[in-house]
Amino acid sequence: MVVQAQRTPPPAAHVHPAAPATRAAPSFARARVRDRPTARRWPLYGGIALLALTLALQLVLAQRDALAAQASWRPTVEALCGALGCSVPAWREPSAFTMLDRSVLPKPGAPGVLTARASFRNDARWPQPWPALVLTLSDVDGAPMGRRAFLPAEYAGDAGRVLMPGESASVQLDVLEPAPGVVAFAFDFR
Repeated sequence: MVVQAQRTPPPAAHVHPAAPATRAAPSFARARVRDRPTARRWPLYGGIALLALTLALQLVLAQRDALAAQASWRPTVEALCGALGCSVPAWREPSAFTMLDRSVLPKPGAPGVLTARASFRNDARWPQPWPALVLTLSDVDGAPMGRRAFLPAEYAGDAGRVLMPGESASVQLDVLEPAPGVVAFAFDFR
């Protein structure tokens, strides 16, 4: 038996259209960024938080006078300064003083001298230093004839440095009558 081998031509290759040429990406775009584990970053974040807290503390201490003058911040500033050993200025709220009684009368036996008496109370939430008392003497038309501010050292002596909340005080002042037409007076706090 004879076997004939036939040659069959190879199948035609499938022709695909040519693929467009690709360009390589720049080197910085090909580089892979390694992810750092977050466990190693906590000292950095902790240091940043510590620096931020230190800055906030310095700001509060630098502005403690202005912050202590605000009723909402005063307890925080007092507690902070109590822990750190710094000082807080005394509370000043002249509008919290309430005039309880007042009078201006001629001083017996001293012509041209008036005796001014005043009683007032500290209605503030905190102790505050004695106020400056402003006495204004006026004529019948309400025009001021004389005005003077009396500092605590002039009328309180050594009565204490502060008035506690709810504490009352009485003072007496002798003043020269500025003119014979004085018929009215007013006290004010500064």
